[in-house]
Amino acid sequence: MGWIQRLSDGLTKTRDKVRLSVDRLMGRGPSPEELDELETSLIAADIGIRTVDRFMSRLRQSGGSGGADGVLGMLKTTLLDTLQSCEGESLSHLIERGPRPFVVLAVGVNGVGKTTTLAKLAQQLSRLGKKPLLVAADTFRAAAIEQLEMWGSRIGVEVIRHRHGADPAAVVYDGLAAAKARGIEVVLIDTAGRLHTKSNLMDELRKVTRVLAREVPGAPHEVLLMLDATVGQNALSQAKEFQAAVGVTGIALTKLDGTARGGIVVAIAEELKIPVRLIGVGEAAEDLQDFHAKEFVDALFAQA
Repeated sequence: MGWIQRLSDGLTKTRDKVRLSVDRLMGRGPSPEELDELETSLIAADIGIRTVDRFMSRLRQSGGSGGADGVLGMLKTTLLDTLQSCEGESLSHLIERGPRPFVVLAVGVNGVGKTTTLAKLAQQLSRLGKKPLLVAADTFRAAAIEQLEMWGSRIGVEVIRHRHGADPAAVVYDGLAAAKARGIEVVLIDTAGRLHTKSNLMDELRKVTRVLAREVPGAPHEVLLMLDATVGQNALSQAKEFQAAVGVTGIALTKLDGTARGGIVVAIAEELKIPVRLIGVGEAAEDLQDFHAKEFVDALFAQA
């Protein structure tokens, strides 16, 4: 199955929710009440409020002419306009033209899929002929170290680790030393999941970034925030807090296949203007790909 089809399948829940709202509106005629209902449905899908406002303004001005297909076409154009604002350079391109070693620091709350996403990224880089290194800086959860080592063994990528409970900054230091000594091209650093509201854990993350900057000029070259699409608007608040703490430079949006709230990517584009680098729609390595606005919108409306 090709990527576009996997993406389209992954967005089924979000697409069905949006399509149902439009079909109900056009089946009964665009009265003020039905327009309000459509607006509420789009907001519930976590499409950004400003984007919804722009779309609803256009829809009211048009009077709903063109039927359901016309309404969906107008919505598609509005979403694409917003999403293109967060379509930055792909992570693979950044790595290709970046320094060596190129350092990626993965951050986020618990349970968003940081470890798995980094492993998938390492596998993809290896397939492209790059030499990645995984650094197990999540020392608070013993299972995270074991999980990363299991992935490393499976995909043939070395993992730098310390014992459970070690100082994450010390693991990062050793990881960078190993990378420089072994000619590693990309260093992928897994960190402990932390609530964005816990100041002591955010301070620890800042310590890690200081070590990176001291040991490798310009590092981290990418602070990749992992967000779980299923949490909707909570992902937006997480992004704001991590951005303030460590200067997020890119976003990886995971678990899009498990939610009807895939519109959160639109809210992120609208509110934060942080580039969405990667999106994930499943468990396989091929289910993690670069984000492209047109691909995303086409997949969202593929069955419309």
